[in-house]
Amino acid sequence: MTVNSPDIRTIHVERYVTPLREGGSLPAIAEGDDGFLYVLKFRGAGQGAKALIAELVAGEIARVLGLLVPEIVFARLDEAFGRTEPDEEIQDLLKASTGLNLALHYLSGSITYDPVVTPVDAKLASQIVWFDSLVTNVDRTARNTNMLTWHHELWLIDHGAALFFHHALSNPHEQALKPFVQIRDHVLLPFASQLEEVDASCRALLTPERIRSIVALIPDEWLSDETAADLHGRREIYTRFLETRLLQSSFVKQAVHAREALI
Repeated sequence: MTVNSPDIRTIHVERYVTPLREGGSLPAIAEGDDGFLYVLKFRGAGQGAKALIAELVAGEIARVLGLLVPEIVFARLDEAFGRTEPDEEIQDLLKASTGLNLALHYLSGSITYDPVVTPVDAKLASQIVWFDSLVTNVDRTARNTNMLTWHHELWLIDHGAALFFHHALSNPHEQALKPFVQIRDHVLLPFASQLEEVDASCRALLTPERIRSIVALIPDEWLSDETAADLHGRREIYTRFLETRLLQSSFVKQAVHAREALI
């Protein structure tokens, strides 16, 4: 079966609205040439293009699983864009991010998810914990849930810290098999009582063809400064990492054991 890559739109950034001073990456609300507002993630920030790759790949995997993620778009930033910015730190960030960046549709009026106020049903919690275990997302804790409530639905945001194996590519296969101990800190773990039940349905959705179609979305220019022999080889590393994790069930068992220890 042939699976086409998801359709990711490309916008041009027309206006820098305001910085979101959360964490070290300084994302910003920006307006695109389509008239919509976006949360703009810069390739010139902190972890560079790797954070954008993680945001893209993890976000589109979540979408395949039926989880709600704001629309992801490629966002092109012109060279002259930051010249009139009075803040020197932001100006440097804009200059370093000329070219293709990534943005997510801005969910106006959304509020930060609070598990104390709004518990999540067991199936949804299990799907999210399963997903974060697969992509090794360390950033869904009680301190920073990276989830929003919008129109009475739960939306997932900020996956730049996922796939952290790509910050040290000494042995991707070995990294894929390593325990993901940070799952014990997942904010939804106490609610995730159906991990083994959702495992089969999630795996069925993430076929090898689907994984490859998502990895194929990674733009060449986000990979061009890497040391891999070629761009296909670099993408293949991401594909094999995800396929290796999907072929073994240890990450699910670990999440189940972490929950048993917690409750």
